[in-house]
Amino acid sequence: MKVIDYKDYDISLGPLIDVQHPLDYKEKHDPRSINIYADKLILNHKLYLDKNRPYYIICKRGNLSKKVVQILSFYGYNVILVKNF
Repeated sequence: MKVIDYKDYDISLGPLIDVQHPLDYKEKHDPRSINIYADKLILNHKLYLDKNRPYYIICKRGNLSKKVVQILSFYGYNVILVKNF
C-alpha cells in the first residue's frame, strides 16, 4: 500500500478524495479535497476513477480511507493513502 503523510500532499500530485460521510466531511475536511463517500466510490469506481491517474485518499480518522485504498488497489487503481490528517 502506498502511503504519504498529509503534510507532504500537494494538489499537483493528483486529486484528494475524502471518503468520509458527508456529515463528517462538513465538520472537518481539507479544502482541496472532494467528498465521495467510501461506499459510493467503491461501488461506482469506474464512474469516478481512471486507472491511468493517481488518487490520494483521506478521511478524518484514517481507518475508512485505509480500507478504501486496499479495495481500490485490488481493483488496479493507483491510490495513495494520506495519513495523519
